[in-house]
Amino acid sequence: MSDAVVAVHFKDMLVNEAVRELALGRCAVLADEFPELTHVHVTLSPDGRGHHASAHATGKNTEIASHAQAPEPGHAADRVLDQLRHQLRKVHEKHIFEHRRRARHKEQVVSG
Repeated sequence: MSDAVVAVHFKDMLVNEAVRELALGRCAVLADEFPELTHVHVTLSPDGRGHHASAHATGKNTEIASHAQAPEPGHAADRVLDQLRHQLRKVHEKHIFEHRRRARHKEQVVSG
């Protein structure tokens, strides 16, 4: 289990424990999948067309924010966490492949 701080906030609406548990579980999975994360925060709020969700993840060399909207708060939380995971995956792979590119370049310089 990761040591990341995970928080789910409800702004200008009643707390929905089912949605909170869903979001906390998904955030915990993200924190386990990306061990560099130190904080994951999700905020849900009503808007004129349904619900707005924002998520922010920080960690070692990582700071990502995402936003989503949906008619229901649970769907908004799912959407924003899907987007956050996609963004984290891109950053994570970029870091991994950057190291591999550097190593490959060093090998080519030494052998060439």
